[in-house]
Amino acid sequence: MTTFVLMHGGGMGGWTWKFCREILESKGHKVYTPTFTGFGEREHLISRGAGNETHVLDIVNVLKFEDLSDVVLVAHSYAGTVAPGVVAKAGERVARVIYLDAIIAHAGERIASLMGFASEADAAGLDAMLEAGEGPIGSGVHLQQREMAKTHPHMMDPAREKWLLDHLSDQPMRATSCAIAVGSEAIKLPVDYVAAKHTIMTAMHDRARALGWPVHEHLGDHAFNVGDPEGVCDIILGIVG
Repeated sequence: MTTFVLMHGGGMGGWTWKFCREILESKGHKVYTPTFTGFGEREHLISRGAGNETHVLDIVNVLKFEDLSDVVLVAHSYAGTVAPGVVAKAGERVARVIYLDAIIAHAGERIASLMGFASEADAAGLDAMLEAGEGPIGSGVHLQQREMAKTHPHMMDPAREKWLLDHLSDQPMRATSCAIAVGSEAIKLPVDYVAAKHTIMTAMHDRARALGWPVHEHLGDHAFNVGDPEGVCDIILGIVG
């Protein structure tokens, strides 16, 4: 039996793991699906101050208060920037990390500039504005994802895609603009990367290879944990052996 802590991507929440959780639990594994502050069912906590460090502490506290150890930390998309901080603060509780088409940020980088959403100067300026208590609280990522789906539908049943899009929520702008304190290069535990074929994360796949991480390919898109939970869980379980 393995203990999994599944961390969600941008605009999502613990709910996004509904299908993966059912599969893993049916096989006897223990599964936790926490939601970051300001996302999903915790969207009422969105604020200008909720950034990467807040989300690191969200997970560290789950590990602490649930008395978890020997955990497999699974990070999808945005959560790839959270995983290194969790390992830095509570690495003794983590056995290994699995990135699912996730962002690989090095220390000091900002998601906004790393992903090409803004220049480094603009991202830093936005972060300073938020630090001063001004500027946009949310990033509008849920609206952006719904618009993108109109021209680039997800690789899944339309009813399931509707479920996914209907559940999306905003997320704190600070998560996008803040500098990441602990980069992926700092992780000393075993890390595997699962790369989706149809995704905007191809540069992250190259970063995973540059770090020497084993890369496992999946033929789906970035939302493959919802579109093909069976295939994703097969890969995850194959990694943990």
